[in-house]
Amino acid sequence: MLFGKLLPREGNFFEMFNQHAQRMVEAAQAFSELVENYSDVELREKFNQAVDEAEQAADRVTDEVNRTLHQTFITPLDREHIHALIDTMDDVADLIQDSADTMFLYDVRVMTPEVIELTGLNMRCCELVRDVVKLLDRVSDSKTAEAALKLCNEIDKVESDADRVLRSAMSKLFREEQDMRELLKLKVLYELMESVTDKCEDVAKVVEGIVLENA
Repeated sequence: MLFGKLLPREGNFFEMFNQHAQRMVEAAQAFSELVENYSDVELREKFNQAVDEAEQAADRVTDEVNRTLHQTFITPLDREHIHALIDTMDDVADLIQDSADTMFLYDVRVMTPEVIELTGLNMRCCELVRDVVKLLDRVSDSKTAEAALKLCNEIDKVESDADRVLRSAMSKLFREEQDMRELLKLKVLYELMESVTDKCEDVAKVVEGIVLENA
């Protein structure tokens, strides 16, 4: 029995990464539905709950990765990369949930065009993260590595688009919003939503490190 415990084992980390990325996309999809149906109180509660459930499912995958990492002697990727990847992806899911919670806690009344635009960019960024994570088990292949780096570049571009939307939204907010309470609510919400793409970019940086080390 002791000898069996000492044998090298390799957990199925790539499958767990894919599971987490899918939960992250589901959170972003639910958030998008929340924004689209925000005027309907029942649907608002339904999709807010769906965001929570997706984030909690992502947390469970994160816990499983960390538990498996602790129990695994040989890993398919550098341990620091595994930690960084799953923790950063989990931050994305957390920020989506934080954005949804902020709408309720701050009693945001109206979904502005900027909220709608940032929602779309967040959705796109999460989908790109999901797509690049699917390639991680094959990045030793040069064509796959090239495809992964291309997706990372696309994530960077979406993050830059979100930066521009945030700057424009802040400028408009401070020029036009007369109600200080609404100004503060929307400022916090805009910044939280834009941080989703920032964190997706952080995921892309981890992936780039994995590709360069394993290609």
